[in-house]
Amino acid sequence: MIPELARPSVLMRDRGRVEEIIQNMYRAGPNALQVISDFDMTLTRFANNGKRCPTTYNILENSTLISEDCKTKMSGLFEKYYPIEFDQSLSVEERVPHMVEWWTRAHDLLVEQRIRKDQLAKAVRESNAMLRDGYQLFFDTLKDLSIPLLIFSAGVGDILEEVIRHNEVFHPNVRVFSNYMEYDENGVLCGFKGQLIHTFNKREGALLNPEQFKQLQDRPNILLLGDSLGDLTMADGVQNVQNVLRIGYLNDKVEDRKESYVSSYDIVLVKDETLDVPNAILKYIIEGK
Repeated sequence: MIPELARPSVLMRDRGRVEEIIQNMYRAGPNALQVISDFDMTLTRFANNGKRCPTTYNILENSTLISEDCKTKMSGLFEKYYPIEFDQSLSVEERVPHMVEWWTRAHDLLVEQRIRKDQLAKAVRESNAMLRDGYQLFFDTLKDLSIPLLIFSAGVGDILEEVIRHNEVFHPNVRVFSNYMEYDENGVLCGFKGQLIHTFNKREGALLNPEQFKQLQDRPNILLLGDSLGDLTMADGVQNVQNVLRIGYLNDKVEDRKESYVSSYDIVLVKDETLDVPNAILKYIIEGK
């Protein structure tokens, strides 16, 4: 049906079920579709030529906007908490307090750096952040057909927007739910707005924005893209859902995580730095070929 699904990097628990969902989406057409996606390591590349690409937090961490002392402390937080984020021996409930602690401590460190809003675009330009190959087709296809793209990110929303803007694909159909910086009257970072969004509470973004989702209730089909098991709940706040196709990027520690990803996502993409599969599925839904 879709040649890209036959690639060796594509894993599926139930191919028949995947094809059934895609057929349902094709019959309903693009007007019934919305896309909900994570950002870091989902819409952006995990690595390029063997070198890790930065997350939105890494872009700040690697920039000249923060001190060496802050960089060391941020790195220390990563080394402490990142293994906990993916520790399958702990339940999500057990991991959540650690994630809250990690994000809160990282935000406090960044606020101490008195980062200026007008410096963010330069930090993004000088970083090696990259959207996945095929991003132009992905963003433009959604824009051309007015298909909403909702991005749920536990990263820094200001940086995320700059990355999309830098790549010239920040179209009107894109909505972002993320951790946004708050600035004082001089444009200096003084805190973060609203509720903290971390890996395991993204669905709350939907629940806290009911008006946004009310507008989308006539789009009951969802293409969901993520790279962690925490991303699986991103569509839980959407009403009247009929079909959800969950596509998961398995970027790292493949053998350790493969079983849990294949049992949770409909389609798992192993070390795939492209948007080829989502693009092919969109093309089929839109054109039936």
